[in-house]
Amino acid sequence: MRITADLLKRIIADQQEEVTPTPYITRTVEGRLSHFADTPSILVLKGMRRSGKSALLHHVRSLQPESDYYFNFEDERLAQFTTEDFQRLQETFITLFGLQRTYYFDEIQNIPDWEIFVRRLYTAGNKIYITGSNAHLFSAELGTRLTGRYISLEIYPFSFLEFLNGQAPELSALKRWSTTQQGQIQNFFHHYCQYGGIPEYVKYRHTEYLQTLYESILYRDIIARHHIVNPVTIRALIFYLASNCSKETSYSALKKALGSGSATTISDYCHYLEEPYLCFFVNRYSESVKAQMQSPKKVYFIDHALAKIIGFHFSDDTGRLLENLVFIELKRREFEIYYYKENKECDFIARKPAHDTLAIQVCKNLHEPKTRQREYDGLLEALHRLTLSTGYILTEEEEERVTLEYDGQSYTIQILPLWKWLIT
Repeated sequence: MRITADLLKRIIADQQEEVTPTPYITRTVEGRLSHFADTPSILVLKGMRRSGKSALLHHVRSLQPESDYYFNFEDERLAQFTTEDFQRLQETFITLFGLQRTYYFDEIQNIPDWEIFVRRLYTAGNKIYITGSNAHLFSAELGTRLTGRYISLEIYPFSFLEFLNGQAPELSALKRWSTTQQGQIQNFFHHYCQYGGIPEYVKYRHTEYLQTLYESILYRDIIARHHIVNPVTIRALIFYLASNCSKETSYSALKKALGSGSATTISDYCHYLEEPYLCFFVNRYSESVKAQMQSPKKVYFIDHALAKIIGFHFSDDTGRLLENLVFIELKRREFEIYYYKENKECDFIARKPAHDTLAIQVCKNLHEPKTRQREYDGLLEALHRLTLSTGYILTEEEEERVTLEYDGQSYTIQILPLWKWLIT
């Protein structure tokens, strides 16, 4: 379909009817968005499909004095849209709404060389908001032509705090809770563990939606984008990874488990899975970058409910589910994440500039003495190695503070209910 002014007008009119979903759930990233709203920087919202980027963009539009220059490039009528059509789009905006200085572009990465047009708008003094679902494309294109001109913000599925704010805002605002209120929060946490944080699934709870979302990511963002002729291997890879979420693996081990492909092909496929934010691979902590790269990785998924739909899971996988949940929360809080493994193991070493390094263990509970000792041993070794004084163990419901000796030094172990850590 040829891109004409009349076609653009119809699409713009259709898209103007899109509004912020109700009820709208406040996102924690909104504070940072507001901070940068009055700066000239291009604001880029990146994240997995259906993670809430468009809803957030519509919400931002509703708060701005100029909101008409909105365009979603995820429209089948735009299959023939090219770089030359950007000028026609801009002219159409001006014809319909008069001169405005604020642009909102949804999924603009679908158009080759989009960054050239965006840079021209930026140079002319316009404010620009952009969303996109591919981490690699955005990093490459933004870094090539828009270096120093943009602020990038990652949008993840709902955190537990956001989930709680949507279900019971009166509880999410509290700093202390009565016994009844604490019981209510724990009940909501149980639902969060079951349904995850993908907005549409949280709202309607139809498992078919998650399956459709997965198929969309697989075919549109992975198979089609990378021209994968035979998708059998990559499907098997995703199934295996989702079934072994929060576990260690290596490219050679994956090759052996799948019985096909080369280690290089498997490595490429794993990279393809990270691009649309489907899953993430975490390095072992080491001062040597080479050792980090050569060590086995741990795999985590963008959403624990989505991972359960994709893979095969036993009923006793609660500990791994909780570990995945903690990983995504650390990503959401912008930590650089590793796992620790020497003589003992520690689930997470999390670092961020101007913040204390965190050493965290995650498990369902500490009821069994052997489990408690294992968690202590791994955490103490990591604390000693990284010269930290305090570590954390996150469980479903236990809370206590203990002081332990290790190699002649004293360390504090803070045991917390995961739900409490997530909202504080």
